[in-house]
Amino acid sequence: MLAIADPLALAADRLEGRSAATERYPTPHDLARALDPRVVRTPALALLDQNLIDVAEGRCKRLIWTMPPQEGKSQRVSRTFPAWLLARNPDLRIAIASYETNTARRWGRAIRNDIQANPDKLGLRVRRDTRSAQEWQIQDHAGGVYSVGVQGALTGRPVDVLIIDDPIKDRAQAESLTYRERVWDFWTDTARTRLAPDAVVIVVLTRWHEDDLAGRLLGQDVRREWRHVNIPAEADHDPEKGQTDPLDREPGEFLLSARGRTDQDWRDTRHDVGTRTWISLYQGRPSPESGNVWKRQWWRRYSTPLWSQHPTQPDAYQVRDVDQIIMSWDMTFKDTKSSDFVVGQVWARKGADAFLLDQIRKRLTFTDTLTAFQALVARWPQATGKLVEDKANGTAVINTLKTKIPGILAVTPTESKYARANAVSPIIEAGNAHLPDKTIALFDTDELIEEAASFPNSTHDDQVDATSQALAHLLLDSTGAMAWINYARRQAAANAAAAAAAAEAGGEPDQPEPDAPPSLPPDAPEDPAAARKRARDAAQRQQNNLRGG
Repeated sequence: MLAIADPLALAADRLEGRSAATERYPTPHDLARALDPRVVRTPALALLDQNLIDVAEGRCKRLIWTMPPQEGKSQRVSRTFPAWLLARNPDLRIAIASYETNTARRWGRAIRNDIQANPDKLGLRVRRDTRSAQEWQIQDHAGGVYSVGVQGALTGRPVDVLIIDDPIKDRAQAESLTYRERVWDFWTDTARTRLAPDAVVIVVLTRWHEDDLAGRLLGQDVRREWRHVNIPAEADHDPEKGQTDPLDREPGEFLLSARGRTDQDWRDTRHDVGTRTWISLYQGRPSPESGNVWKRQWWRRYSTPLWSQHPTQPDAYQVRDVDQIIMSWDMTFKDTKSSDFVVGQVWARKGADAFLLDQIRKRLTFTDTLTAFQALVARWPQATGKLVEDKANGTAVINTLKTKIPGILAVTPTESKYARANAVSPIIEAGNAHLPDKTIALFDTDELIEEAASFPNSTHDDQVDATSQALAHLLLDSTGAMAWINYARRQAAANAAAAAAAAEAGGEPDQPEPDAPPSLPPDAPEDPAAARKRARDAAQRQQNNLRGG
């Protein structure tokens, strides 16, 4: 528990009405509502109050609170909570830090003005000789508030309560390693060194980057002392993985907004800001610029549509000059036990290149899944093979539709999701996986890229599963395997020739070239399992060549 004043000071406090303030305002919300009747109470802010009370009463000394912007978190943490604490213990030395001094000073000014305007409600008065917005002190007590930017100093100022509110201003600062290091240096060299022995720290922010202050604190929390509460705008937990929502919402349920935003307002925001910003700022799950399986920069884009309006079917597309078109499905039906999505993709192969043409990604019931499956089949009539994972919900779809729709192929995975994604990683790294440019895309390609960048640590992996399944079938497990093998051979030969030319130019002795894999006659039969193995081996060799290994 935060230290309280000695008995004589406590007796004086009671005479001045501070004990009454403590009883009158048991939670920060009660004080906020007394100071401004317009303040609303939402489940998220109620949960925030519970955590702030835990901080005040010693049950939590390190709190990270992440939440969408403009939902009242800073007003509660950086304005109401310090005044609420000082009403209980006017000797607390509170520091508020933000991305710049002026922003932190704004909170210091707001708290000071609340106290000056409501001396009877709070039982507090500000010293006349220290009442600047940046630094002021409670009359007859050691407590007060000091405001500082993350480039400022706290020299000579012991801190009992440290509040770091939005240390990063915008995307430009978030993407700057120099600025992120500056924020981290503020914590390690300035703020951490000024903390009193029983000090508490609250970090409240919207997340811009996985390497922000919250990310580093959590990543280095070897003592497991930080409590992290993330409130996503849309509940996206997966109960089947043991995940829960802090507000006990169902998957897909939007946040009850302190600003009165409706579900449609949230959907519009998600559409307007784009997937990357939505996932980071609004869901609190910024993805790394480069994942450890599929990196962002590996994806290729195509800007000319491969499809055109079907000549006889008004709601369908026709694709020309490709070798193969398939669908790949990852099935999970919407219910109260799962938040996963149903994902259906349409892929085309041309030689050793695979092109994603279309995708649906929705939470669907079993009936809605059947409808979506049939609709995508009608939209892309040239997709002869429809890959469906033959487990869990996929089996029910296969059994229901296999007598109605031709070409449904049951796929039984024998490896983990990670292994399957890693198996096709060389294909993506080599630039053989193409996504449509945003100017022509029929779906949001950023959703796939963001999910892939976070894999295998992302909450959802439905798109990754469907993509792995499609690429393996197109380029590792079917007729496309030979195209991929030939491509890998050509690339290996080109790399060897380039290395030989470089060695000759540098006067180095020629290195013996590795024996070329034996070629097969075009009509030579080959065992399918052997073909798959050769394709996977070639893929791994190609990946090693690309990485210089």
